[in-house]
Amino acid sequence: MSETHAQTVGFVRGQMLPPAPPPVGQSGPIRWIRENLVSNWFNAILTVVSLFVIWWLLSSILPWTLNGIWNAGSLAECREIRDARGLESAACWAVINERWLQMLFGFYPIDARLLATLFYSEQLAAAGGVEAIFGAGADSTARIEFVAQMRADLGNTIVFFFGYWRPLLALALLVVAVAPVLYGNLPRKMLWFSLVYLFVAFFLLWGGSVWLPILTAAGFAASFFLARAVSALSGALLGLLAGILFFLLFFFDPLGLVGLDLGLFPVLPHLRAVLDAAVPLGLSFIPSDDFGGFMLAIIIGTSGIVLSLPLGIALALGRQSDMFIINKSSIIFIEVIRGVPLIVWLFTASLLLNYFLPPGTTFDLLLRVIIMVTLFASAYLAEVIRGGLAALPKGQYEAADSLGLDYWKAMRLIILPQALKISIPGIVNTFIGLFKDTTLVVFIGLRDPLGLTNAIRATGEWNGIYWELYIFVGLLFFIFCFFMSRYSLYLERKLQTDRR
Repeated sequence: MSETHAQTVGFVRGQMLPPAPPPVGQSGPIRWIRENLVSNWFNAILTVVSLFVIWWLLSSILPWTLNGIWNAGSLAECREIRDARGLESAACWAVINERWLQMLFGFYPIDARLLATLFYSEQLAAAGGVEAIFGAGADSTARIEFVAQMRADLGNTIVFFFGYWRPLLALALLVVAVAPVLYGNLPRKMLWFSLVYLFVAFFLLWGGSVWLPILTAAGFAASFFLARAVSALSGALLGLLAGILFFLLFFFDPLGLVGLDLGLFPVLPHLRAVLDAAVPLGLSFIPSDDFGGFMLAIIIGTSGIVLSLPLGIALALGRQSDMFIINKSSIIFIEVIRGVPLIVWLFTASLLLNYFLPPGTTFDLLLRVIIMVTLFASAYLAEVIRGGLAALPKGQYEAADSLGLDYWKAMRLIILPQALKISIPGIVNTFIGLFKDTTLVVFIGLRDPLGLTNAIRATGEWNGIYWELYIFVGLLFFIFCFFMSRYSLYLERKLQTDRR
């Protein structure tokens, strides 16, 4: 048979040919274009129309953007420079160059003492301090002229790093505080700094006596450890009551809240007065009215995100609880909060909340806004987390019971880790929406980025400018939200242990 085959086949190759490259039209960019852009006549028409629209938009936007003017003192000066260059249109980026510090920090005062110490040491020594430079009764005009001189001599960059060192340091420490949460392989001891950071950031941003955040942290810690000690001796219920009672006596006047005045007073103000008299330490106090810009948005957004997540988990567990009072209370809270727009709750925090407090009680507006934003976000997070809990099969709960775990250990070790992993997209989506909703505080008088944009546009120098300021605000919001969405995707990939 082999002889027959050899006679019928004219030629048999003795070695394999090397692999040949695919045809030009079946690989590389040409193949991608054929498959994605011109796969049929309809897609080809859509591609041509889309390219025309993109070209038309870029031909209008790019010249306006790239021919922008960066050095000008007003919108009228920008237009004069534009006309002198013979341009039809040009962006006036000079408003960003002039007001970017105000857009970032609002009216938060710079540390003029540090700037004067660093760069005006001779004048400082001669004048005897910044107070002597400004004068004993000097108004804000002297400070404005001082800042203008600093900018003229050293630029906005020096003022940014040294004048605003307190909010910048608080932001840098925030990155360190959230690192153990973002990356689980870091030492767990760093979680203690995450708890302490709340009090450190308060002291850096608001200033005042250093003993206030220290004593506040000590009061929370003492309440916690007292509750644990009493729980170990007399049961969890008595431990909880003991911790709550100590907390009220330390921070509040519980009898005064119900109208009984027995001459009692909270422990915190008394201890603070004693320590302030013995060792007066602290930074210059800055009221919340001076907060603004993206610093205000970050404070409200970060506080709401950090505080709403544990509260949302508690509400989700409460809504699934078999205890009647806890279940119905959680349902009522979630439905009432979710059924009313955030702007209504912000007006409630601004106008009505003080009416429910004891007479003479002063509650900072920014603190009221943070509390209301936290409650609002926690209601939405509760539903997101409840969806994650409902997505778990019943066998996970039965497995926890078979191991002999009680309710809290089962939730902490088995149920919640899986439910939170499922709920990551919804949780991060709620966080992004919360951060963007911080712009609503402009309606209650806080100077958020949009409020400062309107304030800048109302000045005589920049009256009539629109796009440049809103593009700057939108770009910064996009950067923050894009970072959160990218981290959400990273966290999802990291936690996909079932697909490894």
